[in-house]
Amino acid sequence: RTTDGRDIAVVQIAGLIARRIVCSVREGETLGAGERFGIIRFGSRTDVYLPEGVVPTVLVGQTMIGGETILADLNA
Repeated sequence: RTTDGRDIAVVQIAGLIARRIVCSVREGETLGAGERFGIIRFGSRTDVYLPEGVVPTVLVGQTMIGGETILADLNA
């Protein structure tokens, strides 16, 4: 949940071959900006659901680095 009460959802999805996900937090836990919450490997992916009206700052297919790449500007 953002400081102004909007929710951000994250789903880690295991790949078909290796199916490797390590998640270190529980549902509903609060995380700070840039804080790591798990690891995905070997074709797995992470889906991020932003609040309505928030425009992403990344492009479809862009490679991102956890804790470094800014996904969206919540203040815009």
